[in-house]
Amino acid sequence: MSTTAERMRAWSGPAILSYGFRPFFLLAGIWAALAMALWVAMLAGLASLPSAFDPISWHAHEFLWGFLGAVLAGFLLTAVPNWTGGLPIIGWPLAGLVALWLAGRIAVAVSTWLPPLAVALADLAFLAALALALLREVVAGRNWRNLPVLALLGLMVAANGAFHAQAAAGGAPAQGAAMRAGLSVAVLLIALIGGRVVPSFTRNWLARQPGHGRLPTPPGRADMACIGLSLAALLLWTALPQAAVTAAACLAAGLANLWRLSRWSGLQTRAEPLLWVLHLGFAFVPLGFMLVAAAAWAPALFPAAGMQHAWLAGAIGTMTLAMMTRASLGHSGQALTAGRGTTAVYVLVLLAALLRLAAGFVPGQTWLLTVSGSAWIAAFGGFALLYAPLFMRARKSAL
Repeated sequence: MSTTAERMRAWSGPAILSYGFRPFFLLAGIWAALAMALWVAMLAGLASLPSAFDPISWHAHEFLWGFLGAVLAGFLLTAVPNWTGGLPIIGWPLAGLVALWLAGRIAVAVSTWLPPLAVALADLAFLAALALALLREVVAGRNWRNLPVLALLGLMVAANGAFHAQAAAGGAPAQGAAMRAGLSVAVLLIALIGGRVVPSFTRNWLARQPGHGRLPTPPGRADMACIGLSLAALLLWTALPQAAVTAAACLAAGLANLWRLSRWSGLQTRAEPLLWVLHLGFAFVPLGFMLVAAAAWAPALFPAAGMQHAWLAGAIGTMTLAMMTRASLGHSGQALTAGRGTTAVYVLVLLAALLRLAAGFVPGQTWLLTVSGSAWIAAFGGFALLYAPLFMRARKSAL
């Protein structure tokens, strides 16, 4: 039976199809910048799309299921073979997944021209196919430890279906339970996967530094208890976003995740942007819980739509960019250190997130949204420009 390395060496087609992260991380960067540019133009009244979704719902959907869907595909198609020892999906099967993702983006963008069911099926096909392909590998490799990750991916598919159903019924799904469910799944994925990789990457790097201080505490039962608390809080927020019990649970989950982060020796990573960006990105998880709690207690002071951007722009935006850059460097045979360009895109995405949060406190100040969106476009457009050469050429080091 061929190995992963042998299968990749045997592929003689375009290098971009030789590993899952290559096409999907590139598409994620391009779509993050392009979709945001369209959104900024819509805010200014300079553009519109023939989409059946209202503009806010299109923006939310394409961020959560378009952009994040591509990032998840790139990450999981790269990670699952390492988890299971199975063969990666490369070549034309990988191109087929890319085509499904593109079909979903087109169908949603021109959905006024298509029946709602056709739009939903075209959009749902990508994540459903990805989930089934990865489930087959996990089951074949008997890698039960990572079934929760695939279960969350399945929930993303279900939340997307509910989002489409609400849009077809004439609602505003960006304000509904389906959107909160999809966002909750994304936050749980960061809490679960980030809770593994942030302390692990930090420990590996610190162990090589002379005179390092305390190493990060490895994940244990306390971390799983924090994730369980986070799950309970997010379920309440999905169903009852304004309830007092939801606010209390979210505050507790925020404090629990802040405690987790405090055990990972983040202050010692100041010299390596590839690491400090992970710690800062994860910090938006507890911040988001606390702001969502504040929105339930005092909605006039903390508008809910703005506060959840601690997760949307902050946690998701920063963590995805951090993981995409690190995985791209590592799997392309490059040194695991951030150059000036990579550091610049980190600063830009953090600026975009902070400005978007600021805009949430002063509704009506569209200039803040425009500046935040511009920083976001520069961050992800910069990522696409910087890393496209790595995605387009074969890895030179031995596989």
